[in-house]
Order: sequence, then structure tokens, then C-alpha cells
Amino acid sequence: MATARATGIVINHHRRSAAPSLATLPPASSSALAPIRPSLRLSHSLCFRSGNRYSKRNPKMRGLDVVVCAATEPLKVMISGAPASGKGTQCQMIVEKYGLVHISTGDLLRAEVSSDTEIGKKAKEYMDNGMLVPDEIVTDMVVSRLLQKDVREKGWLLDGYPRSSSQAGSLERMKIRPDIFIVIEVPDEILIDRCVGRRMDPVSGKIYHLKNFPPETEEISARLITRTDDTQEKVRSRLETYKQNSDAILPTYFDLLQKVDGNRSREIVFQEIDALLQKIGTDAVKFMTTEVTNGNSKSKLKLASSSRDNWRGIPTRLNNIPHSKEIRKYFYDDVLQGTQNAIEDKIRRLKVEINIPELNPETDVYRIGTLLELVRTLALSFADDGKRVKVCVQGSMGEGALSGMPLQLAGSRKIMEFMDWGEYGALGTFINIGSIGAREVEEQDDLFILVAPQNAVGNCIIDDMKAMTDAAGNRPVILVNPRLKDMPASSGIMQTMGRDKRLEYAASFENCYFFRLLYYAGTQYPIMGTLRMSYPHGYELYKRIDVSHGKEKYELIATFPKRPTGEEINAAFEGKPRNRERATGIWYGFLEWYTMNWREHWAKQVGDLAFSKTCN
Repeated sequence: MATARATGIVINHHRRSAAPSLATLPPASSSALAPIRPSLRLSHSLCFRSGNRYSKRNPKMRGLDVVVCAATEPLKVMISGAPASGKGTQCQMIVEKYGLVHISTGDLLRAEVSSDTEIGKKAKEYMDNGMLVPDEIVTDMVVSRLLQKDVREKGWLLDGYPRSSSQAGSLERMKIRPDIFIVIEVPDEILIDRCVGRRMDPVSGKIYHLKNFPPETEEISARLITRTDDTQEKVRSRLETYKQNSDAILPTYFDLLQKVDGNRSREIVFQEIDALLQKIGTDAVKFMTTEVTNGNSKSKLKLASSSRDNWRGIPTRLNNIPHSKEIRKYFYDDVLQGTQNAIEDKIRRLKVEINIPELNPETDVYRIGTLLELVRTLALSFADDGKRVKVCVQGSMGEGALSGMPLQLAGSRKIMEFMDWGEYGALGTFINIGSIGAREVEEQDDLFILVAPQNAVGNCIIDDMKAMTDAAGNRPVILVNPRLKDMPASSGIMQTMGRDKRLEYAASFENCYFFRLLYYAGTQYPIMGTLRMSYPHGYELYKRIDVSHGKEKYELIATFPKRPTGEEINAAFEGKPRNRERATGIWYGFLEWYTMNWREHWAKQVGDLAFSKTCN
């Protein structure tokens, strides 16, 4: 059985200002040959280290290291790859290092049929008639294997399953979810060459490749045969089937997806996979607050959030419109995680700010449906926890010609009334729709979501919002994409009376999630980078980088404890210290600097330096 290695966070109280550091605890067993891997779960107990022994002690004891001990949890991996992608080889290498139980549906089917089990008998009936085994039978077979003792102790490597959205949905309903979903990618032409060039030795059953892995002797070469499935026509058909299956299940595991380039040597491919699996153990320190008393002083340490473990980076192609279902689901889940973390930390005035193209009313591709789907995701999640959620939309505003609803929200309430709120009919029971204002606050409401509240000429929504939050008391209020900039009165004159208090109230809402795309000045293309924040983490600045074959990636270049200024963003992109003298507006300085450099870059490309001088 695989030996798991535990990890812990150490707080050195005998040092004046010690930073938290990872420490390795003694392994649970002493098998030198068994593979080891990092722990995946923290226990809730505090342990104290003295010498080489670990025991529970009184936290008030001075001079000892406090250790948050880690219990062990087996690793859970799903892996997918087209025929000839090298998936089988990588599975073997993973099993050899990590000691996971390799579960392949093909092997399971053969084992169940040969063992004459009930599932095997059902599967055999379909196989004997040349029919595909139904999803429910395959899922029962896989789940039965996952529940066996060796799998629960060692962990599992699920190979080539699920293959359909219904299979993935079945696992989701049973709360069976991997720590990572690995997809090995190889270009089609390489896959076809690998398959068409394969030959089998009918004597030994060994597989060779005419170019990549030729037979050892002329005798073996003379008797090699081509498998019936390795013709170009059949290979293309199998690839198409694989792509259809893959497209069906990727949305379910989008937040866990890690793509690996399989067009390299098996050793290099495994190095990347190994690094991903090791990172799961390193990052699996769950978010908690540990309070330790040392004499009269108290210190709190916040550990890394478990939401961060599953976060796999900034998605690419964000300017492709319309957004794919995977992109939308990614952001819905990302926003939800930060919001849940903030509410669990007793923050009661929250706001979500996200400006991807479909959620940015300044663009012509703004989509009200995306905004309402995001709101629905938040509302249903809290309703699932038994909370009664009031979703509030801005009503009629202003006077006379200014009395209509903001264009951004036109028709939103009617759309929500006809939206699908789940098979259990949450709308009207746990979720209700109302307007922004104190009159909508009822005793049974547990939480309020305000959909894109915004000031307009002739009407300030802040007064209604403040009345509502006052009536809500200590209950959470979440603003989704608010636009609370002060606007003129219906006369066209700015209302200066009470302006400071209005701005102070608007600033009282704390960001639980923030995501902004950064562009060249005056354009919506190309994307230069992003600024992201998900509670309880700080702000992270990413630079978009073009890589080979028309692909892109986002590279983290700076982090900030608070929302950065334009000066700080400038400094990060220029690679300069943050305490530069130049001060600019929040986004303009950054965009202005990059516009200037962008112009100079293209001027040099065409050899027209006068262009740069003229534009600047």
C-alpha cells in the first residue's frame, strides 16, 4: 500500500517574527520501497513538536513549535487522451510512482464478465449482441470498484472514464470527483502516424512501430501484422469519437482540467504530470484560522484557501465572443467560491466586480443572460444550503423622460421569472425576486443579491440601497457589478449635498471577487493582462503572453494586498519598483504607458519612427 507523507504548518513562537513554513512529519509507515506523496487533508487538531516526538499539549506552553498536523487522503486522478496519445504509458508510470489503483473500464468489463458477477452478466448480454454497454451499467461497475478497500486506501487513477456527460453527471451526483483531470494532447497528424505505423507480433503480442519502435530482429519483422483498427480510416473515426466524448465531459471538470503536451518523449511528459500531482499535495493546505495564545498576545494565521487548490489559472481566448459554456461556468464557479469564503468569514457587505466582455455594459457584446446566470448560480448555491435568498433588481427611476429602467437591466426581472431555477422549484420558496428598497426586506430573508445597481441621471440608487441594507441589519448583502459613480440630477447639475456620505457608503462594500481585463488604451483588443482577486487572497496581476501555434497564456507578474493603483500596475508591467514618483489614475496610467510602447513597437516593425513621434 502506498505510504502517504503528511505535511504541516509550523508557527515558531520562540522567534519574534517567524514566517510560516512547511514541515514534513514522520511518515505513517516505514516502507522504504512504497511510493510517497503529499497529504491532501488537514486535521482540525493542534499538535506540538518537541524533539522528534509529536503529542497534543497545552497551547499556552511557551518555547514550543505549534504544528497544524495533516492527516492523509488518497490521491484521485482522472486521465484522458486520444488513441496513441501515450496515455497507457503515462498511466503505468503514475501507478509505479504513486501506487494508485489503475481503473480502466475495458479491464473492468472483462474482469466482471469473467467473474460472472451480476454487473458482468448484464454487460455480457449487450456485448454478445454487439451493443454498447449502457451508461448506468458502466457507472455501477466503476463506482463498485471505487468503493473497494484497496482503492479507498491507495487512491485511484480513472483511465478513459467518464466518456459522456451522463456518466460524468452520475459521478457528480454521487460526489465522486477527482483532484485533477489530466488531458494528454497530441496533434491529429501525429496520432494518425503513430496508429498507422503500429505493427503487432502475433507470437508475443508485443506492439512495435515501424519508425519509432522497430522490431529487434529480421525474424520478428517478417511476421509482424497490422491490426484491423490501425487503418487510417478507422483511426480518424476513433479520433472523431474521442473528440465528441471529450467535448461532452470537459465542462464538468473545467475547474480541474490540466492539459499536457503529449508530443514529447514519455519521460518529459511524465515530468510535467508528476509536477502537477506533486502540486496537489503541496497546495492541499485548507483555509482555516488558527488562534494561538502566547502569554497575553494573540496571533491569527490564515492558511491557503482550498478554493485556490482547484483554481487552475486564467482561461484563454477571453475576447472570443460569444463565450463558451466552459468559460461562463469557470467564472460563475470562481465568483461563487470567493463569495462563499467571504460570507463564511462573517463579511456582510460584499460586492462582485467582473468585466469580461459579456459582463461589461461598455461593450456591444454585453449579454444580460450571462449576468443573470451568474446571479442564479449564487442564489441557487445559497438556497442549497437552506438559506432564503432575495434577488433584487433596480426598478423604475427618475422623473418624466428619465423614469425608465437603466438599459443594462431592461427586461431582467421578467427574464428571471421565466428562468430555470432547478428541478426542485426554488423560485417562490427559497429564492424570491424583488426590487431594491427597504420595503422588500422581509423577516424570513437570509441573504440579498442586488443585480447591477447603478446611479442614473436624475436618480441616485444609493438612497434606496442604504435603506435596504439598514433594514437587512446583519444579513449579507451582495452587489453584483454595481455602478455607483455619482451622476447629475435631472436638472443636469451635480448634487454636491451629501456626496461624501454617498461615496463613503458605496465604498463600505468589500470586494469578495474582482476580475478586470486590461486592454490597450481606447481599444478592446488585444488583451494585455488581467487583475484578479478572490477572497481571502489579495490582488493578482497577470500578463498575457503569446506562445507558439497561436496559443496564449497568463503569467503572474505581481501581487498586491489591496487594489493596486495605476502607478503600481505601471511599475509591475515595466519591471520597475512600485514606489515610482509618477502618479496616475487607477487604470489610465497603465493603459497610457502601454499605448505609447505599443505604437513605438509597431513603428519599429514598419521602420517608420516618425509614426511614433506623430502619435505621441
